[in-house]
Amino acid sequence: MRYFLFILLSRRCGGWPGALLLAGALLGAPAARAQIVDDSTKVLYGPKTTRVIYEAEVLRDSTAGLPVDTTLTKWPQARFWFHDSTFQQDLGTVGSASRPLLYQPNLQLGARLGRNVFDKYARDAAQVPYYDSRSPYSFFRVVQSSSGEQVFEISYSRSLKKNFSVGAAYERIASNKILASTSSAVSGVGLVEHSNVLFFARYQTEDDRYHLLANISTSRHRAVEQGGVRPLPSERDSVKLFPGNLFNYSGEQVYLTLAQNTEDRDQFHLFQSYRLLGRGLTVYHVLDARRQYNGYSDAAIPYDVTSGKLLFYPGEKTLHTHDITLDRADYKQLENTVGVLGHTNTVNYRFYGRLRDGLLVSRFNDNILIKPTTPTGLPTPGTALARALPVRSYTEVFVGGTAGFTYHTIYAVEVAGEVKLPGLNQLSNAPFKAIRNGEYWLRGTARTGPLSAEALLTSYSPTLTQREFMGNHYEWHNAETDGTAKFKNTSTQQFTGRLRQPLPGFADHLFEASASAVTIQNLVFYNQKGEPAQPDTTKSANFIFIITARHRVRFGRFGFDNQATYTGGNAGGENGEGLRIPRLVTESRAYYQSYIFGKAMFTQTGLEFYYQSRFKGYDYSPSTQQFYLQDNFTIRNYGVASAFFVADIKTVSVFLKVAYLNQGIDGAGYFASPYYPGYPRRFQFGLNWKFFN
Repeated sequence: MRYFLFILLSRRCGGWPGALLLAGALLGAPAARAQIVDDSTKVLYGPKTTRVIYEAEVLRDSTAGLPVDTTLTKWPQARFWFHDSTFQQDLGTVGSASRPLLYQPNLQLGARLGRNVFDKYARDAAQVPYYDSRSPYSFFRVVQSSSGEQVFEISYSRSLKKNFSVGAAYERIASNKILASTSSAVSGVGLVEHSNVLFFARYQTEDDRYHLLANISTSRHRAVEQGGVRPLPSERDSVKLFPGNLFNYSGEQVYLTLAQNTEDRDQFHLFQSYRLLGRGLTVYHVLDARRQYNGYSDAAIPYDVTSGKLLFYPGEKTLHTHDITLDRADYKQLENTVGVLGHTNTVNYRFYGRLRDGLLVSRFNDNILIKPTTPTGLPTPGTALARALPVRSYTEVFVGGTAGFTYHTIYAVEVAGEVKLPGLNQLSNAPFKAIRNGEYWLRGTARTGPLSAEALLTSYSPTLTQREFMGNHYEWHNAETDGTAKFKNTSTQQFTGRLRQPLPGFADHLFEASASAVTIQNLVFYNQKGEPAQPDTTKSANFIFIITARHRVRFGRFGFDNQATYTGGNAGGENGEGLRIPRLVTESRAYYQSYIFGKAMFTQTGLEFYYQSRFKGYDYSPSTQQFYLQDNFTIRNYGVASAFFVADIKTVSVFLKVAYLNQGIDGAGYFASPYYPGYPRRFQFGLNWKFFN
């Protein structure tokens, strides 16, 4: 029965990669069956005998690992289905472009591509889980909804020897159109298709002195771009006053009918460490090689039939090709990090140096006249020719580290930071050239009991996309002839105080709160034209303050979990300069949990509610893959209530959920981004099954 179910699910996992992983799981299963039972058929292995090991733990010189997560708390919540669980502004559907909704500091220095709208669905190679199990361990999870949302993942790992294990995983994320899905101008209903194949391995010596973690992954993301709702003639007069008229979903029309964004990522990551003097001195090395390809195409650029002007893109006409857009960027990066670390009961430290080599190639199609080599010498009109920006190459060196002191687990102090060394930025057709402004991040943290305080200082350069871009709809050159950015570095100063206090009286009773003051100078953002900009430096810097609070408690079988984030200052709300953040974002859960069927099944039944206050949310440019400021559309405050039921039967977890239960009560729908409605009411189903044999 188990094998039959696996084969059934493989039909939904996207072809041969998923089938190969399933075949590996099935081939390993018979051998595993002989390992997990004794003569009395008692099960020996399970969640308590399987440990999850992360690279971050090994960097702290800890290899004990963490237990497999079997809790039900996060399973029905949609933001935990992906690799980034922060609150995000997206285009209303699974797999669509997204950006962080709340303020997050940037700790990435130096050259970076700056196309991150699909980061939410991509694996971070440094956070891949490795498994230490005495028996083969595998799991699969699947989420499906009546609106076409789908998340599928299957993972299999096993120990070949006592200290050596390997594994593989396959992941698929997909969604269907909810806008214009019945239009004859749109072929099919598929909107997003994301697939990822991962192979990973772990090894350690018998004396526990040498550790190796390695993984290789490849992901492919295809997203149909619709450009949002294009108001019907009957809707245009009232759309500004009553945007609620735009919730006809499948009956609406959209701006783009043959546009698509493509993102391919390939990465190889290797971590190894060797203890020289016990836990006091360990050397380590990290090799990280990655490639990211981004392409945008539109084979039906929309024009107004009367005026001939563009309907969706900026300007009255395209910059190069009239009929088709094809913009591409290919970024490759190789990093080598070498360092030392140590750990005692009171002191821990880590110091490292990193060498980064990067290469960026950008191209677009230009419809120009080409003179052929024939004797006639007559030009051939309308021939498509791929044109490109100069190839940019980068060589950068970073140094950084962490040092901490702990006294009887009551007092702790830690300092950490990273600096990009000037003078080693190599560009194509240019010698080694010093950077005018240094880049760094520095952080200091002090903790005593439940209280902690943190200071964070950063200075970082614009992204490569903010420096230069050439395409069919946008073009900017915010760089010198050698590629050095014309923009000043963005610098921030952030001071945070935190409280984390368990409370007596009830089970799982915890209160957490934090308050932050952030000053941001020279922020580089995408302005109302969709182009990179920097505020007037003569004006005062952006200042925001952030207050967050979370309270969690259980009264017998009843549980409550409430959290809220308030953002104030001149960068929050509707009219922030460079930053637009809702003043208030909250999420609440209330549930009742109990055993049924003689404690054979553990269940949770409850409600969850998400609320977001009004703000002028970012608009989205699919051709540059960037969110940018706009002043013409206010996303009104809205709340989304959902009801869920979760059941756990040994190693099987199932949830049933009705999402957006309150649709029609406080409005016909809500907007996730300007002119991009969020999902309507729908039914969701999820299954998570773990195998320890």
